[in-house]
Amino acid sequence: MAAPDQAASTPSADAPELCRLGVAELTRRYADGSLSPVEVAEVVLGRAEVVQAAHNAFTVIDHEGAMAQARAAETRWRRGAPASAIDGVPSTIKDIVWVEGHTIHYGSNSPPVNPPHDAPAVARLRAAGAVLLGLTTTPEFGWKAVTDSPYSGITTNPWNEALTPGGSSGGAAAAAAAGAGVLHLGTDGGGSIRIPASFTGIFGIKPSFGRVAAYPPSPFGTVAHVGPMARSVADAAAMLEVMAGRDPLDWTQAPGTLPGLERPAFAMAGRRIAYWSEPPRGLLDPEVQATVDEAVASMQAEGAIIEPITLPDHEQLFEMFAAHWLVGAAARLALLPPEARAGLDPGLVEAATAGAALPLLDHVRATHARVAFGRAMDALFDTFDLVVSPATAIAAFAAGHEVPPGSGLGRWTEWAGFSYPVNLSQQPACSIPCGLTSDGRPVGLQIIGPRGDDARVLAAAAAYAALD
Repeated sequence: MAAPDQAASTPSADAPELCRLGVAELTRRYADGSLSPVEVAEVVLGRAEVVQAAHNAFTVIDHEGAMAQARAAETRWRRGAPASAIDGVPSTIKDIVWVEGHTIHYGSNSPPVNPPHDAPAVARLRAAGAVLLGLTTTPEFGWKAVTDSPYSGITTNPWNEALTPGGSSGGAAAAAAAGAGVLHLGTDGGGSIRIPASFTGIFGIKPSFGRVAAYPPSPFGTVAHVGPMARSVADAAAMLEVMAGRDPLDWTQAPGTLPGLERPAFAMAGRRIAYWSEPPRGLLDPEVQATVDEAVASMQAEGAIIEPITLPDHEQLFEMFAAHWLVGAAARLALLPPEARAGLDPGLVEAATAGAALPLLDHVRATHARVAFGRAMDALFDTFDLVVSPATAIAAFAAGHEVPPGSGLGRWTEWAGFSYPVNLSQQPACSIPCGLTSDGRPVGLQIIGPRGDDARVLAAAAAYAALD
């Protein structure tokens, strides 16, 4: 079942009250004059410093820039002319996405980038009046599903500082969980929004590919998505509304527009929901399985029709994704001058070396296999309204490690098998908290919908969150 009692013990519970308010309450109070964006920004920036000292979630906290944006938002609200439904709301950007006026380090000591302009999603947030608090940490070039890097060191989980928050949007997740900002921009090329959302007990959604424009293009190609992370479904939905849309910089977006994000009420009764519970590689932790089983049972108790499934092409998915990911790692490192490659994360170098050695025909075969898999995933939604699964096969483990110590695993892809298949198929998928392990580590439920129907995923997540 959903875990509403979890809220009382979340890491944001000890944050100042203004750090725990969501978009709707903040903007309601901005509108009636009982609260100012400047007052909120001051308090949230202070909280960001506390979270940074405890968990190393930021590479930059921009006091001057954030306060200037907050003052501008205050003026708009006083005039009764806010720029958007998120005007004056504290937000963060992952230090892998272009933000004009900031140096982007990508979690690396290699030469940084001083962007000539904002990435499309950042430009939309800025135009909407979001108060940009700073940049959040990432592993080097976002290559793995935990957050430590040669540039910024180790980021830890606000639920337990000995644990990883996951990655690669781990800094965003840690900031969100601890109340250092309301809206957080992440990226997801193999689970990098959903994994840290699961590990830190927040909500994150990987939108349908093309819903949010991306520029520059990711070296990891069309498995890479941009999306929101927040403490609630409603906040993430408000952020996605602002970021969504076409941008001429992103040629990979299909012509036309995707269906809208309006969210009609989602009733569980009569819905056919596929339950996917076997990852392509590795084992599902028994406690995670029991927690997700209970969440699925709560849907069934509301009248949903639950049917177990195995994903199409189950046995090929690991190799299919690895071919795309390894070549992407090789492509990213190929952009660096030779003298900049010293001191890179050894795991990234190993992945890039493997990608560079991958025969061209093997990559072409993986691309063709992906097409067949994507077609089969689309066809699933001719039968089912949703697919649900664990967001991750395991809960958070020791920080500073790519895999759980002593597990015998070699790479993050071996424990992240519930996330990367949905990058291959480009469907919208979210992670929403569904409970805790016996030792207090968050567990996420993944909800997957048909391509383009992000609204269905958001509505189903909101309906699940409302279950008693």
